[in-house]
Amino acid sequence: MTTLSSFLGFPDRLTNGSTPRAVIFGVGHGSTYPGKDSSGHALAADAIRAASQDDATLIEHWDFDLAGPLFGGNPVCCVDAGNIPTIMYDNEGNRTRIEARTREVLALPSIPILLGGDCSTTIPFLAGFANEMPVWVLQIDAHIDWRDEVHGEHYGYSSPMRRASEMAHVAGIVQVGLRSVGSARPDDINAAQRYGSRFVTAREIHGQGVDAALRHIPEGVRVVVTLDCDSLDPTTMPGVAARTPGGLTYTQVIDLIAGLGKQARIAGFNLVELYPPADIDSLSALTASRLLVNAIGTIVRQT
Repeated sequence: MTTLSSFLGFPDRLTNGSTPRAVIFGVGHGSTYPGKDSSGHALAADAIRAASQDDATLIEHWDFDLAGPLFGGNPVCCVDAGNIPTIMYDNEGNRTRIEARTREVLALPSIPILLGGDCSTTIPFLAGFANEMPVWVLQIDAHIDWRDEVHGEHYGYSSPMRRASEMAHVAGIVQVGLRSVGSARPDDINAAQRYGSRFVTAREIHGQGVDAALRHIPEGVRVVVTLDCDSLDPTTMPGVAARTPGGLTYTQVIDLIAGLGKQARIAGFNLVELYPPADIDSLSALTASRLLVNAIGTIVRQT
């Protein structure tokens, strides 16, 4: 059944009985820090869906980002399964639900696409790939997210890549868009470098193009992409909790996604850290919607 609340009007199941190529699901809450309020991030998935509605009747039209219609003239092959019910501060329960849904989608088999939520949702999303080893992680973000714990919480939004580095099925991590200052201490930088994470700053992308990042990803590997909205410059993506100048452009991010699709295989995609209360005229939600269109277009074009 198609609903106005779904992304681009996608159905919640394919009526021809075929397996969807990708399954979208939204997540409101992950692991919230004590005393913090993550309710603003919980609005993100539905804000992205709302921003997509003007294009819902245009999916058969020519998309210049993709050099063709979204599904290449073929029938819709993606579904929007709605939101996972999550509860703020039910951190362990939220992680269990997110990981379980990710595993369910992979078992279909389909490619899971998670719409967050703060980036703590990335940890259980990546954990859901434990039976899909090995996978690489491409993090597109202003920050490295390598804290071991914050306020006693090891699974919060400052720790996703630290936890990913501890997962046996994660073969490597490439972190793109880094700039300015965040929660990372020198010890966190050293820990990431000891692990072997590849750092690619926003400045390097501006100067060398997306190949500065893609060269670190081996040909043909399976990659889970985690896209933090604050990786983009706030002139394009103001609706984030940590605005930082000097970020990536929309074109750089879609070129990175398209280039990845040609050189490797996107096994999963999550888009996090949209913060609708800080958005301006829904610009960020619209940009996030277009980024998701490019991810889907790249995924369905993978052989």
